[in-house]
Amino acid sequence: MRIGIISDVHANLPALEAVLAALGEVDALWQLGDVVGYGPHPDEVVARLRELGAIGVRGNHDAAALGGGGVEYFNPEARRAMEWTIERIAPATRAWLEALPERVEEGEVTLVHGSPREPIWEYVLSGWVARQSFAAFTSRWCLHGHTHIPVAWVQDHGRISLLEPGPGDALRLGQERLLVNPGSVGQPRDGDPRASALVHDTEARTLTWLRVRYRIAEVQAAMRAARLPPALVARLEHGR
Repeated sequence: MRIGIISDVHANLPALEAVLAALGEVDALWQLGDVVGYGPHPDEVVARLRELGAIGVRGNHDAAALGGGGVEYFNPEARRAMEWTIERIAPATRAWLEALPERVEEGEVTLVHGSPREPIWEYVLSGWVARQSFAAFTSRWCLHGHTHIPVAWVQDHGRISLLEPGPGDALRLGQERLLVNPGSVGQPRDGDPRASALVHDTEARTLTWLRVRYRIAEVQAAMRAARLPPALVARLEHGR
């Protein structure tokens, strides 16, 4: 099987479509939350994922769009974009988001948005948090998003190390336990503006990172037309 793994689409339809085209034919699509927020296409992105039968979890922006709280912790630009999203989303979009769980177990893998310890909000940005996260799930490996940065934390005989993969890099699934982030489709933050995703080949037992160019200017034009914050528009060019 080939499984596409995406996270943090953030209502960016051209980025999602570019990633789907690069993934090609897959047997399943897993999404790790923050489907909406920031971007101009919340209904369109949700409709596309629903059409594809994507399996996944709820992120903090998805929860906020449903009135689940947390907007008070957003920076001013993110808050303005979320207020726009709350006013914009259709009932079908809201129903799809409401049905998303905070955590999914799929065989030997756990899916969350933030961390297995705090699925909605916690950022895995340090070795200390990674160590606490490994203690919070029992499967062989865990997929998460939230940081918008493609990385993998590896636990081998108690030792934890960080891998920072480049485009096309593959990680073989062995006996080590893993905490893996595919990066962001709709708003990368590692200095590379290209959309980021993962492919899981279950036969080869590999995870391979992809980086995909998409029509950034088209998204920016749609954001300006929606009067979304200029800072959110500009950052797409820089991947920050």
